[in-house]
Amino acid sequence: MSKDLVLFDFDGTLTTKDTLLDFTQYAFGKGHFIRGMLKLLPSMVGLKLGVIPNWKAKEKYLRYFFGGLTFEELQTLGQEYGEKRVPQLIRKKALAAINEYKEAGVTMYIVSASSPLWIESWASKYGIKVVGTRLEISEGKMTGKIDGKNCYGLEKVNRIKKEVDLKDYENVYAYGDSSGDREMLQLATKGFYKYF
Repeated sequence: MSKDLVLFDFDGTLTTKDTLLDFTQYAFGKGHFIRGMLKLLPSMVGLKLGVIPNWKAKEKYLRYFFGGLTFEELQTLGQEYGEKRVPQLIRKKALAAINEYKEAGVTMYIVSASSPLWIESWASKYGIKVVGTRLEISEGKMTGKIDGKNCYGLEKVNRIKKEVDLKDYENVYAYGDSSGDREMLQLATKGFYKYF
C-alpha cells in the first residue's frame, strides 16, 4: 500500500462546473431553477459583495430548493445524478490522475463544500472516500440547514484531521481551485492549484 494521501476538492477542480447548481437543475428542471435563483438574487449578491457569509447564503439556497424533501427523495436523486450526470462533468486530466492513483493503491478523499449525497455514487467506483457538507434532517425531511459547519476553508482541514491521521502518510497531495481550498492546499506537502 502507498503511504501517500490525495485530497481533491470537487467542484471546479475535478468537475467543469459547480455541482450544487447543476444538481438543482437536474432535480427540479431549468424553469424552477431560474425562478428560484431570481428569488434568491439578493442573498447571492450579498455573498458576492462579502456582506453575507458563504454558509448563510448556502442555507437560504438549500431551504428554498431542498427544504421539505424527504431524505430518501434526495438520496435517490443524488445517486441517479452521481451515476448519470457526474461522469459528463469530470475533467479528462482529473480522471486520468484518479486512475493512476487508484492503480498505485493511493488513499484518496474528496473534500467538498457540496453534499456527499450526489458525489458518493460516482466516487465509490474509484475507491474515493467523500467528506462534504452534511445537510440537516429532521423527522426524515430536509430542513434546508447545514448540519454542523459548511465544509469550506478551514473546516476542510478540520474535517480531514477527523477522518485521517496525517502522521500515517509520507506525502499529502491536495488539489483545489478556489479560496475555499487555500487551507487544504497549505496543509499538503504538495498543493496543486487549478492543476487539471
